[in-house]
Formats: sequence, C-alpha cells, structure tokens
Amino acid sequence: MTGRPPLSSRLLCGAAGVAGLFCVMELAGRSGLIDPIVFPLASTVVSRAAALAADGEFLADVASTLGAWAAGLLIAVLVAVPTGFLLGTLPRVEAALRPVLEFLRPIPSVALIPLALLLFSDRFDMKVAVIVYAAWWPVLINTMYGLKDVDPLAKETLRSFGFGRMAVLWRVSLPSTAPFIATGVRLAAAIALILAISAELLAGGASGIGTFIIEAGGSPDALEYIIAATLWAGVIGVVSNGLFTLAERRLFHWHLARTEGAR
Repeated sequence: MTGRPPLSSRLLCGAAGVAGLFCVMELAGRSGLIDPIVFPLASTVVSRAAALAADGEFLADVASTLGAWAAGLLIAVLVAVPTGFLLGTLPRVEAALRPVLEFLRPIPSVALIPLALLLFSDRFDMKVAVIVYAAWWPVLINTMYGLKDVDPLAKETLRSFGFGRMAVLWRVSLPSTAPFIATGVRLAAAIALILAISAELLAGGASGIGTFIIEAGGSPDALEYIIAATLWAGVIGVVSNGLFTLAERRLFHWHLARTEGAR
C-alpha cells in the first residue's frame, strides 16, 4: 500500500499545474487562438490582480465579503452541530423532522436571495442569512453521519460503568464525531464564500467582491478587472480550504491514519 505524497510534493505539483495553465492561456492569446478583446491575456489579468492587491477600496471590499463569510459560517456551525446531535441521538425527533429537511435541502440557496432581500433591509444581514442557510447543510449532515460512525461498544462500555447519556455524548460521541464535523465545516466554508459573493452580485450592496465586480463593469477595462477580482475570489477559496485541511490533519491525524489504514 502506498501512502499519500508529502505536502511539499503536492504543493509543487499544484504550482506546476497553475503555471502550465497560465502559459497555455498566454500562448493562446498571443498566437491569436483567443482574441485578447474577448478574453484578456493571462499576463494582463495577473497584472491587474497584483494592482488590486494594493488597492485600498478593493481590500475593503474583500474585508466586507470575508466578514459576512465568517459571521455566516460561525452561526451555521453553532446551529448545525447541536441540531445534528439532537437528530442523531433522538430517532423519533429525526423521523418527525425528516420530511421537512428533505423538502428544504434541494432548494438552491441562491434562489432564496430575493426572499432574504424582502426579510432583511440590511444587506450585510441578508448575506449572513443566506450564508447560514447554505452552510448549515454540510455541517448538519456530516454531524449526523459522524454519530452513526461512533463505536457502539465504546458507548456501551461507558454505560456499563454508570455514565449517563450526556456523559457518553461528551466523552465518546463528540470526540468521535469531531473529524466529520471538521470536514463539514471545510465544505461549508467553500459554499459560504460562493453564497457571499453571489448575494453581492444579485442584490448589490455598499461593499464586497461581488459589488466590486458589478461596479467594474462600467470601467474602460471592465473585463480585465472582473476577471482579476474573480481570480482573487478563487485564491481566497483555495487558501481557506487549505487552512481548514491543514487544521483537520493537525487536529485529527489519528482519524486520518485510521481511515487510510482501512483502505
């Protein structure tokens, strides 16, 4: 059995892939395969993105988006984890609420933005509400799934020593479910960022990456700025996912070793 390649090797391969894509796009533009008027040169986009990194107004927009992202993600975790434990440990409650959950889960979160606009006059509150709804699902589902993976023998052993339901939940179920919750939070973080920017694009507002993209549409170099801002949104998503992945590996290395050992 071969293990995963080291992190440095994976980062090097990822960097090589990005550099290769950059070269292909640059060559396609300079050779005429892609019209630079239709899609700017890769070097031009990177230059615009570098300029935006020193633009105070753009950085304020990024901070606004990240503020809504962090607030919505935090609220979603604080609500979804207890709800997941409630549904995962009380089968009757889960059975009663299952039809409601199955009805709500397929509804696209973006489709709720117009409704959120009617319910919340403040754009920041609107963004947070939509983010909470979207990010709530992966955390909830992973929490419930993690509870089903808890070793029943460990729970029975604790009960045999006289520990009550809450003690078993705190000493066995929560530690065993924590890696699954962490995975749910990582997935929810990506979804939350998508919803934050989508809400800004569809509903506008005073600030945010989505608002910057809308306003950039009226500038002479609109396409370059739009792609550059979108590039930064992608970078933020990659960095946040990498940080959450690193935290998972540091905090729950024992779970990763057990999972890879079972393959």
